[in-house]
Amino acid sequence: MTHFHHAAIVSALLASVGAVNAQTTVITHEPVESRTVVTTEPLQLTPVQRQTIYRTIVRERVPPARPSGEYRVGARLPESVQLYTLPHEVAVEVPAIRAYKYMVVNNRVVLIDPATSEVVAEVVD
Repeated sequence: MTHFHHAAIVSALLASVGAVNAQTTVITHEPVESRTVVTTEPLQLTPVQRQTIYRTIVRERVPPARPSGEYRVGARLPESVQLYTLPHEVAVEVPAIRAYKYMVVNNRVVLIDPATSEVVAEVVD
């Protein structure tokens, strides 16, 4: 009878350990680089940041886009528009814009959220 009693206790303990393991929750996080930027308000840039962005990008000499619509803050751009990755030195100097892309239109640098194709800022000299 004692053997039976010990066997019942061991079985109950093993069953409870299995139940505890079944309740384990695993939480994973996406790498920072792949997170989507969601713009809820206009991007606020200081005059010095704007100057840094403009002067660095103008030195890149990317081909200007042909105006085929409105490129104002809040506007969504068609997928056919050529966007460029920000130069590393701009992303280091102005980390708030690191995830954005850009294009040059009529001597203006237009910053775009690539996740939404929405214009988030215009920068002029």
